[in-house]
Amino acid sequence: MTIVIQGNDIHKSFQKRNDERLEILKGISLSIDEGKINVIVGKSGAGKSTLLHILAGLDKPDSGTVNFNGINIHKLNDDEVSKFRNNNLGFVFQFHHLLPEFTALENISIPQLISGIPKPKADKHSLELLEIVGLLDRSEHRPSELSGGEQQRVAMARALANNPKIIFADEPTGNLDTTNSTIIHELIKKLRDEFNLTFLIVTHNKDLMNIGDRIIEMRDGVIFEE
Repeated sequence: MTIVIQGNDIHKSFQKRNDERLEILKGISLSIDEGKINVIVGKSGAGKSTLLHILAGLDKPDSGTVNFNGINIHKLNDDEVSKFRNNNLGFVFQFHHLLPEFTALENISIPQLISGIPKPKADKHSLELLEIVGLLDRSEHRPSELSGGEQQRVAMARALANNPKIIFADEPTGNLDTTNSTIIHELIKKLRDEFNLTFLIVTHNKDLMNIGDRIIEMRDGVIFEE
C-alpha cells in the first residue's frame, strides 16, 4: 500500500489569555494510505481540524514532521508550501469559499492558471471536472446563481483542478441538507473508485462516516481508536 502522507509525533499548543498553553495535539503519528476515504471523528475540541490543517500544510506543528513523498512540508518556506499545496493537495471546507465575481468555470480554472497551465487547457479541464460533478450546464453561473449543494460540488471540482494526490475536507456537508449531502457522499465514493483518489475528512455526519474505509477517532488530542 502506498502511503500518501506520514505524520510523526505531532504536537501543537496555543497560548491562552493567562499565559498558559493549551495543548491541542499530544504526539500524534499516523499514515494515510492511497485510494482510501479516511474519516477523522471525535467531539468538538478533540483536535480534529487542527490535525487536518497541520497535515495539509495550512498550519505548523510545534514539533513533529509531516512527510509527503519524502518531503517534510513544514521545512518549506511560505512560498514553497503555497506552491506545494496548489500542485499536490485539494481542499473542501464546510463553506465553499468560491470567488463570487467569477463563474463556476473560472473558479475551477484559477488554480490551474496559478500553476502556469494555459487558459484554453485549463478551461477544457474545468469543463471535464464540471461534467464529473454533474454541473456542466452550470459552467457560466456565478456562485450566487447556484444552490448550496451546487456551490459545494463546484468547490469539489475546484479541489480536483490540479490532479491532487489527496483531498482534505473539513465538514464538507456540514452546511447541506440530507439530499445534497448524499450527492456529495456519492461523489466522494465515485472519485475514490474511478480515480483512486485519497480523502482525509473531518466530520460529525454519521452517513459520511459510514462511507469511510478507515475511521480515526480522536479524544483530547490523541488518536484513541482506529
